Amino acid sequence: MSTSSTHPITWLHHAGQRLGLVPSLGGSVAAWQLDRPQGPLDLWRPWDGATPDLYRLASFAMVPWSNRISGGGFTHEGTSHPMRPNRAGEPYPIHGDGWLQPWQLAQPAPDTMVMTLESRRFDGNPYEYEATQTFRLVEGGLDQELQVRNLGSDPLPFGLGLHPWFPRTENTRITTPVKGVWLCGDDPLPTAHTTVFPEGWNLNEGMQAWGSLIDNGFTGWGGQARIAWPELGLQLTMRMPDFEQDGGADRHFCLVYRPPQGPAFCFEPITQPIDAFHLPGRPGLRVLGTGEACSLCVQWRVEAIGA
Repeated sequence: MSTSSTHPITWLHHAGQRLGLVPSLGGSVAAWQLDRPQGPLDLWRPWDGATPDLYRLASFAMVPWSNRISGGGFTHEGTSHPMRPNRAGEPYPIHGDGWLQPWQLAQPAPDTMVMTLESRRFDGNPYEYEATQTFRLVEGGLDQELQVRNLGSDPLPFGLGLHPWFPRTENTRITTPVKGVWLCGDDPLPTAHTTVFPEGWNLNEGMQAWGSLIDNGFTGWGGQARIAWPELGLQLTMRMPDFEQDGGADRHFCLVYRPPQGPAFCFEPITQPIDAFHLPGRPGLRVLGTGEACSLCVQWRVEAIGA
């Protein structure tokens, strides 16, 4: 992987792994790799080191909201907050605005890197916040935390999410406990919720990483997941250590983006479903007053299949 002179990669090497961060390009991850005698193995689909398209990075943080907001913005406590689209080809603002700004990088310990962002009404958005991403390489995996703190003078609804891209082999499967799914139109804004999964969509039984388009949020999520690569004899598991303390399934969701083509798919842990700002009860959104914060913590672990 080459290193862009415009957006250089900073590498952390620890516990038999390599993690590359690109703070200047949306505080993104360029690569997360497992050291092996035959060469590094990418656990997230790696960046090519050149394109500035965030959808080509290995992962990025979604803050201060995740996924799409319809209706030209939202209203909170009687105040209307207009927002405009932020990605070419997207009719709605998507994935927050942290991914569109440069972050600051620090390394407080040999196994840890931290990126921070102070955002003040970026692109006319109503949010003023401080966001912190912490990455710690540990034996067997990666501990990741995303935190946001409201710096504004008024309470606002916040949401968080992580957007990693996973390489997919022919037999790659994703398995995670869920109870329902939001169906959608072409937008893909949610149109109806169901506990009857379309054929091949039941994540409880395992979903193939290859197939027709899925770009949908799932409800009743259990805060853990497993991605298996049988051809490699490996699986990547994730769990959220603060899941129950932070509201459990009522305040957490997951999203699967499975494009029909390409070498990768997405499994996204999120604190609110697509367009939560316009769903009844605004599920998962956290209203933060001045100085208040919320966070999303994920532990990723690499294991031999059957371990």
